[in-house]
Amino acid sequence: MSAAAGAGEGVGPDDLVDGQLPITAREEHFSLAFLRMIVYEAGCSIKTHETDYDGVDVTIVSSARYDRWIAPQFELQMKCTTQRNYLKADHMAWRMKAKPFRKLTNGPRYVPAYLGVLVIPEAPEPWLSVDDDRLMTKSRMYWQAASEIATSDELGDTRTVHLPRGNLFERDQLLGIMRAIGDDEGGAR
Repeated sequence: MSAAAGAGEGVGPDDLVDGQLPITAREEHFSLAFLRMIVYEAGCSIKTHETDYDGVDVTIVSSARYDRWIAPQFELQMKCTTQRNYLKADHMAWRMKAKPFRKLTNGPRYVPAYLGVLVIPEAPEPWLSVDDDRLMTKSRMYWQAASEIATSDELGDTRTVHLPRGNLFERDQLLGIMRAIGDDEGGAR
C-alpha cells in the first residue's frame, strides 16, 4: 500500500502536516468546533447535512418561541482561512467559486442561508491556548446573509463577497439573527 493510499484517497505524504491530518481537514474540523461552541453557548443547536449539495454545511436551530415562529432556523455555508489579507477596514473580501456562490445566493430559499468565514491564526501560531482558567483562540468568524451579499467581479469563475467586519459571529449576534427570523422582521434573510 502506498503512503497516499494509507493516508486517505488523494492525500500524499507532502499533504500531511507532522504526519497527522492534512491542513484543510484540520481547518474544516476546527471551524465546525468553533461554530459549535458559539451555537451551544447561545442555547441553540446544529443539524448536520450529509452533503453540501445545496451550498450549505449545517442548519442552526433555536428552540425559542418568537412573535411569529417557534424554533426558527437558518442554513450556514462555512469557510475557513488563515489569510488575514482578506480583512479590509470595514469588511472581509472573500472570493467564492461561481458554482457554490450561485447555490448559496440563488433564492428565494424557504430557510434563510448565510455565509460564515472563520479567520484562524497562521502557522506557526497555535490556533488554541489552554490553561487552568480558559480556552482561548485568536480566531473569529464573520457572517453575512446570502440575501444581502453584494458582489463584485461578476464575470469569470469567482465572485467576491463582502462580509461586514461588524458581523462578528458571536452569541448576541446569533440570537439577533434568530430573533429577526422568528419575529419575521424580513431584512437579512
